[in-house]
Amino acid sequence: MRTDDFDYELPEELIASRPPERREESRMLVVNRAKGTIEHRRFAEFPSFIRQDDLCVFNNTQVVPARFFSNDGKIELVWLEDVAENTWRCMVRPGKKMKVGRTVEIGDAVGTVIEVRDNGDRIVRFDREVDLNRGELALPHYMGRDSDSIDSERYQTVFASERGAIAAPTAGLHFTPEILEQVPHKFVTLHVGIGTFRPVKAENVVDHKMHAEWYHMGGETAEAIRKAGRVVAVGTTVVRTLESVARDTPRDQFTEASGDTDIFIYPPYQFGAVDALLTNFHLPKSTLLMLVSAFAGKELMMEAYRQAVEERYRFFSYGDCMLIL
Repeated sequence: MRTDDFDYELPEELIASRPPERREESRMLVVNRAKGTIEHRRFAEFPSFIRQDDLCVFNNTQVVPARFFSNDGKIELVWLEDVAENTWRCMVRPGKKMKVGRTVEIGDAVGTVIEVRDNGDRIVRFDREVDLNRGELALPHYMGRDSDSIDSERYQTVFASERGAIAAPTAGLHFTPEILEQVPHKFVTLHVGIGTFRPVKAENVVDHKMHAEWYHMGGETAEAIRKAGRVVAVGTTVVRTLESVARDTPRDQFTEASGDTDIFIYPPYQFGAVDALLTNFHLPKSTLLMLVSAFAGKELMMEAYRQAVEERYRFFSYGDCMLIL
């Protein structure tokens, strides 16, 4: 299967660079796999699709301000993870100025590049803790803008509680506390990394190397999943979490689990944990479009995207959503 098989034409004006006025006012395209049907609905109707014995599973990761600039404004760093005390793995720009031994000042902290990874990431050790209040949200590149005050609220789910993500689990952005209360639900945690935005450059899908992300599923969530009639994943990050666990443990035997996952889901794939999925619209030729194509069937999914473009849905992080039943 070729990466080009997951391409589609998207007019630039359909990319949502700003959130809607209200979280719940998004449109929702509903895809029924069994019937092969596509309906155009509103997200506010989501609770009406949830059965009494369903369980909705959300990702409660919290987005952190991960974008930092040096005091002189010449160096940009995007925090990816802590590898030791006051030591970051990060992306830097421009890379040519940040070779091993070079330093960068962020507030009172002075960082020194101690390693350059093969993929270009830097390991930077600071002489003290960096003031995290100096950071900005690292918005996806396709928004074409820097973050501002509205993003601090809207590029965060209302149930975010576990700090560590660079990007938001965007399917959850549509929920208000009121809608959340209307559906039976539990939480997992997967800290969304910058890799979610990296394009697939390999010509053949199987040659793509997937990035790894840390996840956790608590015992209470595992028990609720074991008892559920149908598991509704809210977002592809939840799918990646649950399917990672299901690789080693049948769903009816789920227990508390944590780890790093580099699971790469593309057609054909046999799902072991997830029965339905709420998700936003994904970039052309992306691993997430491949995941939803595995879930719904590639032909039906590409037809759904064609209709979404034709009906002028809003795409990507701040865009509309799709419910796959």
